[in-house]
Amino acid sequence: MFCQYREVPLDEEKAKKVLRSVRSKISWQAARAIYETAMSRDENRADWIYRFLVLGFHYGREALDMLQYEPAYRVFELSRAVRNEAHSYIEFLRFSRTADGVFISRIKPKNDILALIAPHFSDRLPGEHWVIYDVSRKRAAFHRADTPWFLMDVDGTDWEERLCRDTDEREYEGLWKAFFDSIAIEARINPRCQRTHLPLRYREFMTEFREERQG
Repeated sequence: MFCQYREVPLDEEKAKKVLRSVRSKISWQAARAIYETAMSRDENRADWIYRFLVLGFHYGREALDMLQYEPAYRVFELSRAVRNEAHSYIEFLRFSRTADGVFISRIKPKNDILALIAPHFSDRLPGEHWVIYDVSRKRAAFHRADTPWFLMDVDGTDWEERLCRDTDEREYEGLWKAFFDSIAIEARINPRCQRTHLPLRYREFMTEFREERQG
C-alpha cells in the first residue's frame, strides 16, 4: 500500500553489466531463463525476475533449481512457456510469397517471441527477403537477403494492407489439401488428437487451414 514506484530509464551499459554478473555469479542458463521470462505476457514478469536475481546472487548457480522458492519457480515456469511457444511457432509458421519475391508470415503468439524464432529462419533462409509480423504487438522481424535480421515496430494499418495483398497462398492451399486427402485414413481421423498436436490458435494464419477459416 505504501510502496513508491520509480521509473528507471533504459541504460544499455548497466544492462550489459547485470547480464555479465548473472552469467558469472549465477549461470548462463539463468541468464537465458531471465531473457525468456522477459518475453512473457505475465504482467508480473519484471517483479519475478528481480526477486529471482536477489535469490540468484545469494545462492549462485543452484538458484535455478530451487523451485521450492516462488521466484525460481515462476522464472522456470514462464521461461519454459515462452520457449515452448517459440518452438511451436518454428514448426507451425507458414510463409507466403508476394509478387515481388518477399516471403511474409503473420503470427499471433501469446508471448513476445519474435526474437527467439527469427534466428532460426535467418539460418534456414539466409538468401531470402522475409518478414515475420506479430499481429498483436504490431512488430515485425525483417530480413534482407544475406544480411542480419532486425526487429522494428510497424504501423499496423499500413502493414495489414500490405499483408493482405495477393500471394502464392492460394496455390499452395490446393497442394496442401490434396496432400492431406491422399494420406488420410478415414477410420483413424481423430479431431481431438489433431487439436492436441496442433492447437486451434496456431491455425489462424496457416495456409493449409485457409478453407477451414473461411468456412
